[in-house]
Amino acid sequence: MPIPLAIAIYFTIWWVTLFAILPFGARSQAESGEITAGTEPGAPMAPRLLRTALWTTFVSAILFAALWYYVTLPD
Repeated sequence: MPIPLAIAIYFTIWWVTLFAILPFGARSQAESGEITAGTEPGAPMAPRLLRTALWTTFVSAILFAALWYYVTLPD
C-alpha cells in the first residue's frame, strides 16, 4: 500500500472513529442541571476533547493495523 494512500485511509478512519467515540462520557448541561444563560441546554458541560482525541487515535491505530494486515496478507 503506497504511503499517501495509507495516510488518506488512516485520516478517514480517524474521523469516522472520532464521531463514533465523541458521545461517550459526554454530559449535557440539561443532564447536570447547570444550564449557563445564553447557551444550548444540550451543549456538553466538559467536552474533554484531548481525552477523546487520544482515544480516537488509539482505536484508529488498531483499526488501521487490522486493515493493513488484511491488505498485505500473502496470497
